[in-house]
Amino acid sequence: MTSLSQKSIEERVSALALPQKVINNLVHELSDKKVSKKQMDLIVERVLSGYLNSSIEAGEAAGVVSAQSIGEPGTQMTMRTFHYAGVAEINVTLGLPRLIEIVDARKNPSTPMMTIFLEKEYAFDRDKARELAWKIEATNITVLGSMSTDITEMKIIIELNKKSLIQRNMTSKEIAGKIEEELGVSAEIKEDSLLLTPEEPSYRQLLQLVKNVQSIILKGIKGIKRVVIRKEESGEYVLYTEGSVLKEVLAIEGVDATRTRTNNVNEIFEVMGIEAARAALIHEATETLREQGLTVDVRHIMLVSDIMTVDGDVKPIGRHGISGEKASVLARAAFEVTVNHLLDSGMRGDIDELRGVTENVIVGQPIRLGTGNVKLIVKKAT
Repeated sequence: MTSLSQKSIEERVSALALPQKVINNLVHELSDKKVSKKQMDLIVERVLSGYLNSSIEAGEAAGVVSAQSIGEPGTQMTMRTFHYAGVAEINVTLGLPRLIEIVDARKNPSTPMMTIFLEKEYAFDRDKARELAWKIEATNITVLGSMSTDITEMKIIIELNKKSLIQRNMTSKEIAGKIEEELGVSAEIKEDSLLLTPEEPSYRQLLQLVKNVQSIILKGIKGIKRVVIRKEESGEYVLYTEGSVLKEVLAIEGVDATRTRTNNVNEIFEVMGIEAARAALIHEATETLREQGLTVDVRHIMLVSDIMTVDGDVKPIGRHGISGEKASVLARAAFEVTVNHLLDSGMRGDIDELRGVTENVIVGQPIRLGTGNVKLIVKKAT
């Protein structure tokens, strides 16, 4: 029995009318096997047969089946906010509210968070990971010391905590410089304290200055409220953040840009483009369902993600997105704001082609799917 060469196998497999991923998997599986021509013919026959059996039938209601496949398990989902992946300090929206957020393509999720993976030299060193966490976490004055107001002298006294300064690799001079730069008030350094004086010696100005000093981000990224370090089973340290600023985090040295992700799909779209946003939608929806113990075929979720991103923008499924942009007047009217759609379309003189399911059901015609999609003319026997 003569076995085929690797080149012959690749040529034979590549010629098949199959998706590239199936071809790649087949070539990979056969790379270390000795296969004869007869065995190869049998493998090809079985793979083609399996692929054709798993393909959708012509005229199948793919959209309706996908909607039902995601909608039905959605009724089993909980409404609560859970702690995320064993990180007790960070709360994140999961379950049905999260699924609604995903399909609504919300610009700002209710609990934005990031999972930051680190490059090899940082990932297994706790000190280096901690250093990176301080670079990312937004640090304001309340973390570094205590503030008090001296009304008689009309001054603000900031007593800095030495330990906190060493931890975050900061100096009192650096803090004074940042306050002067941001607010334009002079900061006097006295041992471990900073003395601030408002421009005008008034009680109102003093209180306003306290508020302004507290709002300054002295180190880190504005929008990242907290960073939690967690050691994974693999032994590497991963950072979980409360708040999400993907563009700035990816620019930090030591962050692995290939694996770092955020649960804000619109942010991924702005930074990485539409293909990444599509992949993020699939990942977020799949993970949300999986976390609730529900399994939905990924192809249904892929179809929803495809229709949300097909125009090169992330569109919500709703009257401000996909449902509101349908070509059919009756389909739009059946969804929401019925009277508005009918009046506007009547004024414009729109014509409904009655191609979809909804509009045909409304007018009482068979839908154009399955047997309703076939028109037969029978020649009468003479």
